[in-house]
Amino acid sequence: MRVLIIDDDRTLSDLLAFTLRRAGFDPCLAFDAPGAIAAFEETEVDLILLDVNMPGKPGLRDGFDVCRKIRERSDVPIILLTVRDDEDDVVKGLEIGADDYILKPFSPRQLVARVKSVLRRAVSGEVSREAPYIYQDVIFKPAMREFVRDGQAPVFLTRLESRLLDVLMLNQGQILTAETLINHVWGPEGGNTEMLRQLVHRLREKISISPDQPDLIQNLPGVGYGFAV
Repeated sequence: MRVLIIDDDRTLSDLLAFTLRRAGFDPCLAFDAPGAIAAFEETEVDLILLDVNMPGKPGLRDGFDVCRKIRERSDVPIILLTVRDDEDDVVKGLEIGADDYILKPFSPRQLVARVKSVLRRAVSGEVSREAPYIYQDVIFKPAMREFVRDGQAPVFLTRLESRLLDVLMLNQGQILTAETLINHVWGPEGGNTEMLRQLVHRLREKISISPDQPDLIQNLPGVGYGFAV
């Protein structure tokens, strides 16, 4: 599988490429935001490792802009690399479509494990069900990642949002633990309670009548979340 590494630190990029090559991957490199988009357009890749801080140009300033640009045209898995142990940056990355993030510094073993985990989720199928879910005035089509409420225009969900809604609607009326939801959405090696909280928040904003009144997805503090509980 081919992995596109996007990082302006050439020494680190070479190290990442060496690590992934030893693990059986085919790495390719880009060193700035414009080069990242060019490499993505020219090469078919299975996963992207994307540094948040990198040189760019107006309109394509950093890794966030690159992530946003790629998400406009592709669902290829993206893992953010960042030295910023800052919740706002992590949240921003997840909001614009990143699948996971790794804080620098990290070990080669950790990197390979996270790459394999994200790829397993991507190739294992988008969601576990083809038939649509129907609840009152709501229709969710997992195969298309399409959510319709009260006959309004469809809302399209990201891969992670679809996986979360799929497991919640499959277990309608029940509270699922945070651990269960994390394992379903990210797998046992990825995800945490903060990532789950942010994913639920984004999903609620898309499917609720009002974000201030999350009528479909409820939470039981300290336990987890449920659909139509």
